[in-house]
Amino acid sequence: MAANSQFAMAVHVLTMLAKNYEQFVKSDCIAASVNTNAVVVRRLVSELGQAKLVVSQTGAAGGTRLARCPDEINLAEVYRAVSCGEVFALHHKGPNRDCPVGRNIESVLCHLQKEIDKSINETLTRYTLQSVIDSVEKGEHVGKAKV
Repeated sequence: MAANSQFAMAVHVLTMLAKNYEQFVKSDCIAASVNTNAVVVRRLVSELGQAKLVVSQTGAAGGTRLARCPDEINLAEVYRAVSCGEVFALHHKGPNRDCPVGRNIESVLCHLQKEIDKSINETLTRYTLQSVIDSVEKGEHVGKAKV
């Protein structure tokens, strides 16, 4: 199974926009950096716009820019904006309730999913887009946690 790359692409897009802060950047330019099609970028930008992380403008002078300063955007917001669901999904057919495992496995996995979601949110909340930018510029791992 392939992992979803929406979050990674969203952070990449937002980092590019932050480097060009207050300027509208065309989707073609962003797509070239992400190495994907501009249509994919526009779809992603639409989701980021709904989350009020970016502002877009159409026309010759159009493009997309950040809606807020990079140090005011935490990565949990980005994750929520583009998350396509949970880390794992339960099988679409319910398990056999006559089986001792099948009878209880869903509640166990649902509890595990909630713990994972909480952990992801707590971790990503500690980092801002600015901390990503700082790490990109230094060529190192994200290490500046927002306190």
